[in-house]
Amino acid sequence: MSSGQQKQSLTIRHLGVQDYSDTYDAMKAFVERRNKDSCDEIWFLEHNPVFTQGQAGKADHVLSPGDIPVIKTDRGGQVTYHGPGQITAYLMVDLKRLNIGVRDLVTLMEQALVDCLKHWDIAASPRPDAPGVYTSEGHKIASLGLRIRKGSSYHGLNFNIDMDMTPWNRINPCGLGVQMTQLADLVKPSPSKQQVIDKLAELLQLALGYNTHQLGSQSILA
Repeated sequence: MSSGQQKQSLTIRHLGVQDYSDTYDAMKAFVERRNKDSCDEIWFLEHNPVFTQGQAGKADHVLSPGDIPVIKTDRGGQVTYHGPGQITAYLMVDLKRLNIGVRDLVTLMEQALVDCLKHWDIAASPRPDAPGVYTSEGHKIASLGLRIRKGSSYHGLNFNIDMDMTPWNRINPCGLGVQMTQLADLVKPSPSKQQVIDKLAELLQLALGYNTHQLGSQSILA
């Protein structure tokens, strides 16, 4: 990082449970209004139940949505599920200022998730053919999807912690036909969502090259 960038602070926001559409609109608005002096931000939150379909998403991967809405988005990837008990982290970062590419950002997100799981003695790794993080048994525990606009990223990652897993049966997750898992099924007793958020925030902050962060207001979606 340049000395000028080191003076800037990463902003981390804890937004609680939010509707997907409101958050999606807020992310796009944030990217549109930011400039070269805007702080990079990470938003941690959970969503009310929703399926989201990426730009390349195929309709036949949504098997039986039932009463859960399906929303098309501009991120990469196929269909995924969001719901309470899943940590979502949206990364709004200036790639040029950080001097990284999209692949670099994906790699550091995956490694932060791998290191977070390792903290609780869970072996996991990414797959070269499909973004995300998978346990040693081949089950998927975290999904990734990004969009780059004006040199900045938005969208991010979803990390299954302690959620109702049955909605995953209504879709073909990420178009891969993989079995999904969550932290609560792998660690007893399972860490709290806040413990996981705190550890993941620390790892993402370091991976992005920031030594400190500031907490942002929750009112950004109001």
